[in-house]
Formats: sequence, C-alpha cells, structure tokens
Amino acid sequence: MNQPTLEHLAKQLQSSKSSDRMLALALLRDIPSGDAVPLILQVLDDESLQVRSMAVFALGIKQTDECYPVLAKILVNDPDYGIRADAAGALGYLGDNRAVEPLLRAFYEDTDWLVRFSAAVSLGNLKDIRARDALLQALDNDEVVIQQAAIAALGELRDLNAVDAILRFAQAEDWLVRQRLAEALGNLPTVKSVSALKYLQKDSHPHVSQSATFALKQLEGVEMEG
Repeated sequence: MNQPTLEHLAKQLQSSKSSDRMLALALLRDIPSGDAVPLILQVLDDESLQVRSMAVFALGIKQTDECYPVLAKILVNDPDYGIRADAAGALGYLGDNRAVEPLLRAFYEDTDWLVRFSAAVSLGNLKDIRARDALLQALDNDEVVIQQAAIAALGELRDLNAVDAILRFAQAEDWLVRQRLAEALGNLPTVKSVSALKYLQKDSHPHVSQSATFALKQLEGVEMEG
C-alpha cells in the first residue's frame, strides 16, 4: 500500500465521517512534524470527542514550537475533562519543561481526578524537581490512582529525599500501589529502598514481587545512600 500524500490526508480530515478523520490522524504519525501539525490543528475543535482526543495526543508526539502553547491553553480552558486530561498527558510527552507550571496548576486546581492523575504522570515524565512538593502532597490524596501516579512520578524524579515518604505504602491494600512503590524504589538507590524491596519480593501478589525483583536488579552495583 502506498504512503498517503499530505494532500490526501488533508482532504480526508475534511471527511464527514469521523472514522475517516481518525484514520487520517493516525496516518499523520508518519508525516514530518512541520507538515503534520498544521493539519492536526485544524481538527482540535472537531465535533467528535474521539477525533479531538487523538488530535490533542498527536500534538504531544509531533513536536513543533506551536504545540506547547496550544496544549497549555487546552489544559486550562477546555470544558471537557477528558480533553484536558489528554492535554496534560500530551504535555508530558512533549518534554518541554515550561509545562511544569500549567501542570502544577492543573494538579492543584482542576476539579476532575482524571486531569489531576494525568498531570501527576506528566510531572514525573518531565523529571523536574519543582514538582516534588505537589507530588508529596498527592500521596495523601483520597483517590488511590492519584497516589499511584505520585509514587511513580517521585521515582521518576529520582529524589532520594522522597524515599521515607513513599515507604509507608509497602503495606498498602491496593496491590497496584505496592507495585508502583517497587518500581519507584528501583530508581532510588538507598539502603532503605533495598530493605523495602526485599520485603516486597515476598508480596502475595506476583506482579508486586516480580517488580521488586526487577528493581533490586536495577540497583545492583549502584552506590547506596544511607
């Protein structure tokens, strides 16, 4: 099958069928960012939420100077929480550390847990220490998924000072929380991390014990902090 031309994809994005527009967005993955982004921007206000969601996500992958301000605006202003969550996720993929401030605002101020969850994940992806206080605060959130995201993100930050704060989840009721803890500790070379991982190796859930074993292998040969 021949690679669709830019002209063909531009026409397909004007189709009355949302399935055609979604297919065109998917095919834009193979088009250079400079050519793809102007077409993606044309469907950001599409009547179909699925099309809009794909377009927002695509802006995180197809990185040009236009993407950051557009995504930051969507994160703040879009009335649909799903689209705001998509924008938060896309900002993490974009890798632009200017996104830390809007993501922190979304984490603190957005009323929907999915947006806050996506913001926490992206703050971890950006690996910016400015997110540390917000992520530590998220550990006390009532939503378990927010706790999961915060633990994972603190691991991504590789901030050894966070170890004590996350160790209290070693006996968390939700096994996914314990798995995220094991994964995070694999990025945090301290004596306490190793001790906790040896404990988690004996966890009753296989995913937790496997993650702990893998994390311990990650730490082999790494100098430990006290």
